[in-house]
This record gives sequence, C-alpha cells and structure tokens, in this order.
Amino acid sequence: MKQKRDRCGFQISLAKKLWRGLPQTTVNSLRSLVSQFGISISNGDIRLISGHLYLTHVGLLSIAQRRRCASITTSLQTRVSDAAASRWVFRATVYKSSRSKGFVGYGDADPNNVSPLVRGAEMRVAETRAVNRALRKAYGIGICSVEELGSYPFSQRPRDKHAAPPIGNRHSNGQPSLRDKLCLLVRNYELDPTLVKRYAADFCGTETLREASRDLVEAFVSTISEEAANNRAALVCKLNSYNQPEEVRP
Repeated sequence: MKQKRDRCGFQISLAKKLWRGLPQTTVNSLRSLVSQFGISISNGDIRLISGHLYLTHVGLLSIAQRRRCASITTSLQTRVSDAAASRWVFRATVYKSSRSKGFVGYGDADPNNVSPLVRGAEMRVAETRAVNRALRKAYGIGICSVEELGSYPFSQRPRDKHAAPPIGNRHSNGQPSLRDKLCLLVRNYELDPTLVKRYAADFCGTETLREASRDLVEAFVSTISEEAANNRAALVCKLNSYNQPEEVRP
C-alpha cells in the first residue's frame, strides 16, 4: 500500500512539474487514474491538452496488459467503409478473459476528422480508435483518448509547412533561423522545451545545444520535425525519458 501511495505521489509531482498551474480538479482526476489504473506520465500513458486529460493508445494498452487482457480482435466494416473517399470504419472487440463475451467499440476515420499529420493513414487511425473505445468500455474508463480526437487536437492548428514564418523570425536572406524553426516546432506541437533541449544535446553529443555545430543542429531539427509529424505520441514518450533531474555540479 505504501509503495502504491509513493508511486501515486511521484506521478502527481511529475504532472505538476510538467504541466504547471494544474487546477485541483485535474489533480484529483489524475490521482484517481493513477491509483485505479496505474498509469504513468513518464511512459506517455496520458496527456494534457487544452486543460483536459486524455489517455493515449499506449496507456490503454498498458492498462489492458496489467489487467491480463485475453485478446483484442478487429474487423473492417466493409459495408460502411468507402476506399475511394478514404473513409474507414472498424469494429474492435476486447476480451478481458477467455470466458468474456467481449466489449465492442467502433472507430471511424476519414480526411475530414483526422489531423493533416496522419492524412493518408485513415485506415490505421480508424482501427486505433475502435480499439481505444473498446478498451475504455471494457475497463470502465470515462475519459477520452488522444487518438479519438478530431482534426486538430492541439490548442493551435499545426502550421502549414509551406506557410511563411512570422515577420521578424527570418535571417537577412529571408529564411527562418534554426532556432526559430525549433521554437515554432515546440510551440505548434506543444512540446516541453526543456526536454527538447536535453534531447538535442544528446542527439548532437554535446553537453548543451549551444556547443553543437550548425550541421548537427540542422540535422536534429530535421529529425525531430519528422518525428513530430509522423508520431507525436512516440516523440513525447522519448522526450519524457529525458525528464531526469540535471546533475548538480560543484
């Protein structure tokens, strides 16, 4: 019991550090989720978006694994899907045990209800949404998952990669600096700037980002841009692995 309380306390402390200014109602909800389902912020099980908590696909699968879920099956609903329109509907069934009758969830996706970042992957999004809904139903989880959100789950819509950066964020040749690109990336994808800096230093093999060469920084910006666009949740998990207290030097 003490170990469980300690773990809950650690997760709450981590949440307050990462998400400053959390209202008490959100803290209480988070404490309940950690206590009941054993979720981990550092593992990317949950996210805070526009002041609301959302579980992730990773988090739901972790809960299912800890609860010894027997199996999960999915099937494409061909009669209501339309390949030409990139509209897909899936049915997922979660079996909590070998004797379970199954908990069913449906998920749909098309170009109008997915982020531009995953445009072209509507089939996979639909299947993930179906699995998430079935898992939430099976384990009595009331809060929505990140993958079930609509087109723009962030407080700001991601900037078009072809759009011009704001005036004042350019070099004399008219191009945005690497620093401006990185800052824009952090802001648009709501990444933790401190963790991004630590990731950058590790990527460049230097103690701080300032010590890295321009070529290395450019390579890092390109890499993290692709990671954010392809799988933001996975990138957040990676960044959370750098959430360790910095060594205090004498």
